[in-house]
Amino acid sequence: MSEKPKANRGPSAGPENRRALIEAAREVFSEFGLAAPLSAVAKRAGVGQGSLYRHFPNRISLGVAVFDDNIAHLEALAARPSSTLSDLFDAVSAQAMNSIALIDLLGSDLHDARTQHLATRFSALVETMLARDHEAHRIAGHVESADIILSVSMLALVLSRTDQEQRADVARRARAIFRGSFSSQPV
Repeated sequence: MSEKPKANRGPSAGPENRRALIEAAREVFSEFGLAAPLSAVAKRAGVGQGSLYRHFPNRISLGVAVFDDNIAHLEALAARPSSTLSDLFDAVSAQAMNSIALIDLLGSDLHDARTQHLATRFSALVETMLARDHEAHRIAGHVESADIILSVSMLALVLSRTDQEQRADVARRARAIFRGSFSSQPV
């Protein structure tokens, strides 16, 4: 019994295929990291590899598309006037616990304009949140955005190298260390 091939819908399927590929990549990268076979992404999305490469000519462009959403989530968090750097650490922890691929992506080529774009967006939201926390005296005056970015990078890297079942505890402990170190109140 042969399965009837899917009808080719032509260019009208493009946006739907792109969304399916991004969601499939999010899942596959979450399970297997950025080095996961791209054929697994195409298969999970229900499209051919040709469609995948039409939308994303290489692994980096697919990874950037996936993690653009992560940065957009963090930007939405930063846009809320009540959000704090503590909220940012919590959100980054949640993202890192669910996927090691972002860390792989950002570290894959430090000079790639596509990944630098993500880093630039992240730096801008850190600046916004840091200024807000300084103004509200929730963070020590000596803390700079580079300190926050380094801390977030350290947290994400540690989580990416920690077994899945231990990530929540490691994230909780790391956030407690950062909060204590950055606090404007004596510990």
